[in-house]
Amino acid sequence: QYLSGFGNEHASEDPRCPGALPEGQNNPQVCPYGLYAEQLSGSAFTCPRPTNKRSWLYRILPSVCHKPFKPLEEGHLTHNWDEVEPDPNQLRWKPFEIPKASQNKVDFVSGLHTLCGAGEPRGRNGIAIHIYVCNTSMLNRCLYNSDGDFLIVPQQGKLLITTEFGKMMVEPNEICVIQLGMRFSVEVFGETRGYILEVYGAHFELPDLGPIGANGLANPRDFLVPVAWYEERQVPGGYMVISKYQGKLFAAQQEFSPFNVVAWHGNYTPYKYHLDKFMVINAVAFDHADPSIFTVLTAKTTRPGVALADFVIFPPRWGVANNTFRPPYYHRNCMSEFMGLIKGHYEAKEEGFQPGGGSLHSMMTPHGPDAECFEKATKAKLEPERVAEGTMAFMFETSLSLAVTKWGLQTCNRLDKSYYQCWEALKSHFNPKCK
Repeated sequence: QYLSGFGNEHASEDPRCPGALPEGQNNPQVCPYGLYAEQLSGSAFTCPRPTNKRSWLYRILPSVCHKPFKPLEEGHLTHNWDEVEPDPNQLRWKPFEIPKASQNKVDFVSGLHTLCGAGEPRGRNGIAIHIYVCNTSMLNRCLYNSDGDFLIVPQQGKLLITTEFGKMMVEPNEICVIQLGMRFSVEVFGETRGYILEVYGAHFELPDLGPIGANGLANPRDFLVPVAWYEERQVPGGYMVISKYQGKLFAAQQEFSPFNVVAWHGNYTPYKYHLDKFMVINAVAFDHADPSIFTVLTAKTTRPGVALADFVIFPPRWGVANNTFRPPYYHRNCMSEFMGLIKGHYEAKEEGFQPGGGSLHSMMTPHGPDAECFEKATKAKLEPERVAEGTMAFMFETSLSLAVTKWGLQTCNRLDKSYYQCWEALKSHFNPKCK
């Protein structure tokens, strides 16, 4: 069950404990049912009201009840952007491999692999792009991120995510956002893979619509927030709370489940969104509208109009533009573009770009349709046509110049070293005698 609305003031209590939310105040001397009141702040106390993020949680025991944190092996999770030399080439990865459970059981945390990023969490400015591959559920383990927000894009396998606010089932073609500091655990149902965009120092918000008007793109009511659910479960052997802090992992033990929130209220919550709900805006006369019209969520910088990160999708839609080369145009960009494919065949590169893989076109590195796509599109009869039917591609776009990790360039062994060849067959059609 879910509540709807992006950034709304929500209130929820587990129906097993009616009246668990205090009336008229946040922090009474004695809370109903003997609960503890705990505030989770997602912004500075003094932020203007439109950007002030906080929720009040009413829980059986406060989250402060744990043993000291100790370092935990972080595997391939990193924010060290100097492991290898910079690489300005067009990069493409084959589908990232999922380990077999029979050989090695890997849960969501141990299956996190950092592909690229920029900035650093201590300065509260930057992003990281991770790949997760896992085959088993987190057992008596939860994670919270002290560095930033996680935008999770499942590609294969659904995720049952338990949070302090309740449960969310997130399937491929949906996304979810777990914001800074929120504890969560991930249950999977077989081999599972997906992408994560992490942002330091900003929260995701809906993009401004400008001349589009009041409606369109991702509508606020289609974002779903879990309802309160608690478990009063003792874990004598120890429950592990994992903190991602300054790019490292730390673990603390406690004797009870952290998902003991009986009721909560506020506007700082986890949420999910189904990409089929996106209302596409498109060109209906000629030429292209910029891909910014496909932005689902944005994390802004202090510079107007410049994003720390945008989450952009390319959903099924109609192509009707007259006298127009309809695939994406050739492009050099002052932004960095990481693309992933959830399902189907991406129109500009139908062969080499596969679901579960990715590509990175770095700042000012040229990119665009492969030779086959160009030749086909320039000869096509221009009729109304369905574009990207059965396909969902997405882009993480950022104003930062991204560095690729050693795992991304070498260790994962999924880099497609022949990617550049998809443009080698492009030939000159120039004829000075023919306009």
